[in-house]
Amino acid sequence: MTSNLTVFIVDDDPAVRDALGLLLGIRGYRTALFSCGEDFLHSWRPEWAGCLLIDIRMSGMDGLSLQRRLLELNCMLPVIIITGHGDVALARQAFKAQASDFLEKPFDHDKLLAAIDEAFSREAHARGQLQRQVEGQALLRALTPREREVMQLVVTGQHNRDIGPALGISVRTVEVHKARLMDKLGVDNVADLVRISMLGTG
Repeated sequence: MTSNLTVFIVDDDPAVRDALGLLLGIRGYRTALFSCGEDFLHSWRPEWAGCLLIDIRMSGMDGLSLQRRLLELNCMLPVIIITGHGDVALARQAFKAQASDFLEKPFDHDKLLAAIDEAFSREAHARGQLQRQVEGQALLRALTPREREVMQLVVTGQHNRDIGPALGISVRTVEVHKARLMDKLGVDNVADLVRISMLGTG
């Protein structure tokens, strides 16, 4: 189990919270328990990693309302909705708000663990994408204004012989700028250059 990942359990039934915490703890998962959505929102930090298990019917803020609020806050934690009153309409609402899974009580322990592991994978993928975007944007900021101009024309498919006149510089100068910008970005082909240039628009 990845040590920095936590299963955050939000359920207003103390018996369910304790049972889930015990089950997951025995299986090697780190857990954090909350009795209501308001408590979780008050404690939540953007750097938290793992996934959320949210009961859909709770006093105060219900599970779907919490899920929607977390979306507004750009919370990256995947949400697994758990309920003892599952129906198609609730499931549709949960998935529309980007739920990772929807499990009905009493749920199969193996299905629960599989849902948690899938949620962990989803979050790792999302955080990896975000990290690549941040790194790519940092590399793009290192380019000079002229290198940016050359890059923008290269990624639209223009050749050096066309870029030179378009920018009022020689083809040789275009080649120098292109070589320098590709070296700064750590790419050696146009396909990778296109990919990293798109990070600047994210």
